[in-house]
Amino acid sequence: MQISLPTVDGSLAPYTLRDTVSWPRPDGTASARVAYAAAHVVADPLGDNVPGAPAVVDWDATLAYRRHLWSYGLGVADAMDTAQRGMGLDWAATRELIRRSAAEAKATPGALLGCGAGTDHAPASLSTVDEVVAAYEQQVGVVEDAGATVILMASRQLARIARGPEDYAEVYGRLLGQVRRPVILHWLGEMFDPALAGYWGSTDVAAATATFLDIIRAHSSTVDGVKVSLLDAGHEVALRAALPAGVRLYTGDDFNYPSLIESGSHALLGIFDAIAPAASVALGALAAGDTDRYRAVLDPTVPLSRHVFGAPTYHYKTGIVFLAWLAGHQPAFTMVGGMQSARSLPHLAETFRLADAAGLLPDPYLAVARMRKVLALHGIEG
Repeated sequence: MQISLPTVDGSLAPYTLRDTVSWPRPDGTASARVAYAAAHVVADPLGDNVPGAPAVVDWDATLAYRRHLWSYGLGVADAMDTAQRGMGLDWAATRELIRRSAAEAKATPGALLGCGAGTDHAPASLSTVDEVVAAYEQQVGVVEDAGATVILMASRQLARIARGPEDYAEVYGRLLGQVRRPVILHWLGEMFDPALAGYWGSTDVAAATATFLDIIRAHSSTVDGVKVSLLDAGHEVALRAALPAGVRLYTGDDFNYPSLIESGSHALLGIFDAIAPAASVALGALAAGDTDRYRAVLDPTVPLSRHVFGAPTYHYKTGIVFLAWLAGHQPAFTMVGGMQSARSLPHLAETFRLADAAGLLPDPYLAVARMRKVLALHGIEG
């Protein structure tokens, strides 16, 4: 099957799709790693999902996608940045997402669910550590009441008002001293959210890491693990070695995940939303000790991930949703906040090529038909 696609030089070139790849679901054997896919939300195409408007979510499609991820043996990390926290998903929709996903997880045998708790519902006038703690407590309570694992997301408000490392130690210390069960700490780099520059009290990564580790060591009994998204493989390996016994490192490195997972990191990745079938097969091979098969499956997904997460990295969600639409998991290529417009046509065309190369277009006829609709919308006959 062939389609004409835009290229980086502004021309059109024919592209021939590869043979369809079949990805079997896991047989229930244990995995070598704990792996979460950070899941996106499906916008209601009939909703008024324009920038600044309350999110209107297609709940049936959103929950069906979570069942899809669980069916491949992956955990779901919900209400995270992949779900457009701070970029279109307001707190009312987030709270409902947590409630609905948790209910779905309870009805799905073996389903693993973690949900993000942050401070994004708090007013812009928030100005004290006590107010940051109170904001976190409200969202932590929602996640805990739903029965999900808490993922403590980085706070833009804390990044704005913190005077130094001592304020981070106070906020996280108070929170970790009262959670009902161990949580996952989330370190999101400024390439994912520029408002988080200098998190943990310093723009120097080594100094920030020292503060981060001090907090974890002081509260290791209530820290399940840490999710690190700095796109720095060397830093992650060193941090992993420095963590207290029993505290996992969940890689959030969407550029270097095959080597990091193979060498010992667990995973909490936005790209796993899009590559769940391949990730599942690769993790099964790793558990069986077949590292050649693991790399043969996972390595071809890296060019796709590096492209989807290319600068500006925070617009990666557009590629994730586009891929879900191409694969037939949702009826429309729409996003809350109108973010489907955040990537160019050449970018989307390359996303199509790389997804096909990695064997991630399960129905090539559907994918081509949908890609042609995007081309036609831009005045191009593909």
